[in-house]
Amino acid sequence: MLTVIGGLAAICSTASFAPQAWKIIKTRDTSSISVGMYVLTVAGFTLWFCYGLAKGEWPLVASNGVCLALSAFILLLKCLPQEKKDAVSDAIQSKVDDMT
Repeated sequence: MLTVIGGLAAICSTASFAPQAWKIIKTRDTSSISVGMYVLTVAGFTLWFCYGLAKGEWPLVASNGVCLALSAFILLLKCLPQEKKDAVSDAIQSKVDDMT
């Protein structure tokens, strides 16, 4: 039962960043994103990822690795100048369009 609860928590945590990342790709607007919040979030996921590695617990490594990647992506886009943000969004949107 604990494994199921942990798995569901990992899925929810991981999935929670995807809508924000996708919204930024679509709108290219990060004005409402808090840099401080995302710096802390990225730091937290980095620490949880390292903790999972040290303990050899793959659920912590996998879920926090994905959360780290998504939250770092959001932070990166927040910090990029608009023309670079547009270029990243264009490249990702082009890949998505090619897959559909």
